[in-house]
Amino acid sequence: MTKLSKRTKAAKALIVPEKKYTLTDAVALIKQTAKAKFDESVDLAVNLGVDPRKADQMIRGSVALPNGTGKTVRVLVLAKGAKVTEGSQAGADHAGGQELIDKIAEGWMEFDRVVATPDMMGAVGKIGKILGPRGLMPNPKVGTVTQDVGKAVAAIKAGQVEFRVDKAGILHVPVGRASFDPGKLEENISTLLETVRRMRPSSAKGTFMKSITVSATMGPGIRLDTTAFMS
Repeated sequence: MTKLSKRTKAAKALIVPEKKYTLTDAVALIKQTAKAKFDESVDLAVNLGVDPRKADQMIRGSVALPNGTGKTVRVLVLAKGAKVTEGSQAGADHAGGQELIDKIAEGWMEFDRVVATPDMMGAVGKIGKILGPRGLMPNPKVGTVTQDVGKAVAAIKAGQVEFRVDKAGILHVPVGRASFDPGKLEENISTLLETVRRMRPSSAKGTFMKSITVSATMGPGIRLDTTAFMS
């Protein structure tokens, strides 16, 4: 059985088991329980009442967090001609065409998000087995297959995050850093949850947001009262 450190025990002692906290109280607890020597990420897990096996219940999208995630995101643009320049000028870390696709095929992975123009998707599809399992495949549903590469790059750099429900019906999304001002964390979380709430499929039955848990990287999960986000 794994022994808990003193820090972990102290953090867990602050959380009342099974209690559902208001967003304000949960964020305050995050600030108290994030005691690692690095700036811990704050992550949200949302258990949804959907069946991801059904196409009309696959929850997937993106949202611009008003205060960003606190993480530097390396953006790759796959395009041709003037669109390569547009991506670079917008702040892309890497921009190019077939030469970068060939590098990826050889194992190069120095990027966190990929934006591609529609005319590149035939070539991008050939490395789908590499990008897909890592959640990096460009997709028009989240705005990463687009002619407006400059706008897409700027949005990602400003704090846009993608989300996709997993096989168990759960979304896992980073919403900031433990060092963030409490009000900024609350705003990010509220923005994400409101976006997800609006995406409820008409075919989904019963409770949509079954549970919401927020936690710092090294901290315990803190359950939120879902009723505040359902109306």
